[in-house]
Amino acid sequence: MSPDVSPDMSPNLVLVVVIAVLVTTGVYLLLERSLSRVLIGIILLGNGINLSFLVAGGAAGGAPIVGTTPEGEMSDPLPQAMVLTAIVITLGMTAFLLALAYRSWQLHRHDEVQDDVEDRRIARIAARDEPIFEDADADMAKLDLERDAAEARDEIGLSGAATTPSEGPR
Repeated sequence: MSPDVSPDMSPNLVLVVVIAVLVTTGVYLLLERSLSRVLIGIILLGNGINLSFLVAGGAAGGAPIVGTTPEGEMSDPLPQAMVLTAIVITLGMTAFLLALAYRSWQLHRHDEVQDDVEDRRIARIAARDEPIFEDADADMAKLDLERDAAEARDEIGLSGAATTPSEGPR
């Protein structure tokens, strides 16, 4: 062991496993379509990242105040500041996703994110290996887009009926 590394600087194996589980579960939930699962994924991922900052910060030391603690015994304040910043960012993301899920529930009575019509069209064009950008005046592209929009309305049960946010789905 080198003289610069103290034995208490190695990370706790249990914390490393907890970090791996939190980050893995968070990423898995972020890939789901349900906004409530995405919200839980953001929270788990944020907690895993916060724990990794604390583990990377090393062993606890004295307060980092000049004059009260010898310089060699001071703890590094940077990981603590980064964790506080990450907590604020996670809180903001949580509030935004919670508002998004609530609004989706109000409008559609579910919080599942639907496929975008334009994404489907681009995927179909890519599968046929055609150029994505066509002439804007082409009638065929307009018909394809209208057909895709009609399919999407059928999938969510609107059957072509237009809705407004105050009406909700029919």
